[in-house]
Amino acid sequence: MMTEKTILLVCGGGASSGFMAQNIRKAAKKRDIDLNVIARSESEVDDYLNEIDVLLIGPHLKYMEEDLQSKVRPHNIPAAVIPQTIYGLLDGNKGLDLILDLLGEK
Repeated sequence: MMTEKTILLVCGGGASSGFMAQNIRKAAKKRDIDLNVIARSESEVDDYLNEIDVLLIGPHLKYMEEDLQSKVRPHNIPAAVIPQTIYGLLDGNKGLDLILDLLGEK
């Protein structure tokens, strides 16, 4: 059992990221995985660099991926854009799989 991980999910601040975060939380609970998922605006990434384990980026922010990657890289925080297929369906299970892949837990 891994220790609790904190995931930051950034998007343009719409409601969808809140739902996505909620669905990932539910999926993690079902699988007995200790996960804290926070949905915030991309402008707040800097505030979380010392407390997150993974950064997930909403698909509509793909154009910012390089910029966001360069912020988290020095902190050894893996980051990825959530594929639209997962985000569009707000698929918590696939979102969780993506996080576990990034953490090397699979």
